[in-house]
Amino acid sequence: MAENKDRSLATHYLNVDLDVYSTYDLRPLVDSLGREVLALYVGPERRRYCAHLEVAKMTKTADSTILAFCKLIHSLPKETRGLWNRATLRSSSIGVQAGNRPTSCDFAIQATTVKAVSEVAAQIVLTVYAPRESTQLQDAS
Repeated sequence: MAENKDRSLATHYLNVDLDVYSTYDLRPLVDSLGREVLALYVGPERRRYCAHLEVAKMTKTADSTILAFCKLIHSLPKETRGLWNRATLRSSSIGVQAGNRPTSCDFAIQATTVKAVSEVAAQIVLTVYAPRESTQLQDAS
């Protein structure tokens, strides 16, 4: 129990979501990726289409997760790779849960990962989630 409490107070890496936006339906792209990804949402959003995906296999770092996504994109058949290429936005969104300690925390992305993301014409986004309210209340007491 104390380990879970410590984990909830500490800043830590959560996961990487692949977020894709397009003027075209992205369902064929997601279907082509098959069981290699978990589709969090695929469908219309405002005036465009989007897909929010996670890698289906367990990964431990942002680097390994992003590289897994890049490998999947490289393996796409020509037709669905075209959907990827025509997307208006392709983001590897690294999720970080902010905590109250440590006072600073680094999450390095290796040069090989940055290169791999560039090769699939995507971007890297860092999404930091505010400390959980229960964490803030515990520290106030």
